[in-house]
Amino acid sequence: MLASGVSDIIETKGNMSDNKKRKFRIISKGVNREYKDRLFKFIFGNPANKEWTLSLYNAVNSSSYTNPDDIKFTTIEEAVYMNMKNDVSFLITDQMNFYEQQASFNPNMPMRFFIYGGMVYSKYIETSKSYHRFSTKLQKAPTPKCVCFYNGTSKKEDKIVLKLSDALGPESDFEAEVTMINVNYGHNSEILKACKPLEEYSYFVDKVRTYQKSTDELETALDKALDELPDDFLIKPFLTANRAEVKIMCITEYDEERTLNEACEEAYDEGHEDGYEEGAVSAFAGLVKDGILSLAEAARRANMTESEFELKSGLNP
Repeated sequence: MLASGVSDIIETKGNMSDNKKRKFRIISKGVNREYKDRLFKFIFGNPANKEWTLSLYNAVNSSSYTNPDDIKFTTIEEAVYMNMKNDVSFLITDQMNFYEQQASFNPNMPMRFFIYGGMVYSKYIETSKSYHRFSTKLQKAPTPKCVCFYNGTSKKEDKIVLKLSDALGPESDFEAEVTMINVNYGHNSEILKACKPLEEYSYFVDKVRTYQKSTDELETALDKALDELPDDFLIKPFLTANRAEVKIMCITEYDEERTLNEACEEAYDEGHEDGYEEGAVSAFAGLVKDGILSLAEAARRANMTESEFELKSGLNP
């Protein structure tokens, strides 16, 4: 059983011209529109698992904090940017941390962090008893640290620094830097070993992908991966106790890119001019506007140069 918005795409059959356009419209409108939490947030952004959040923070910062209650979550649950809920933000001592997990490489993450950070700091200033906004003296605020945990299937370096100025230009007075850490199993082993729950999460994701190669049913792959988690895994009792919710989150997350690729392949098979040019360009343009695909990635999927894609999609004013 697939998540809402996914089965609709896969099961759409019939006349290519009408249904193909409908299929791409569903993709454009349906990706991540449920605002469901990701598995990453479910594990590391859960107040019941503060010790795991602290372990993750220590691994990323090479620190050694021991009291989980030092973590004060600042995640704005109702905040949705680019049609996606934000994952985790928390305050520890004098540092405001913003953590996001991405299964697809997104070079626009600095803008997302920048906008979401503004929301968090606005709330911080409004509720802080020590920050006096109208004071004539400089008011200190927590230092922001932005980290994106990447576990997509496209090969990426272990660490990449993304900058907001790459989008706004070198003369921009605004800047935000996001450190993207590849947490696929086998990458950044030092960080993974320093945070056992992260290593186990990475292992689980890897097993799901491995089992998915031998079955057409993602749900079967998920059940197998959950059942075969080693008994000494810290996250096993938590994941198995919340099996149904975990499966829904994983199905929604894992199936998006596969569904998009399947639709593209069918478009090629059923007629390049009618199925792809007209349907895919419109769909990919919508994903670019939503911040889900970069312009370069959309153009690549459409088999066009960036300038051609901009022209045909109407993104070029």
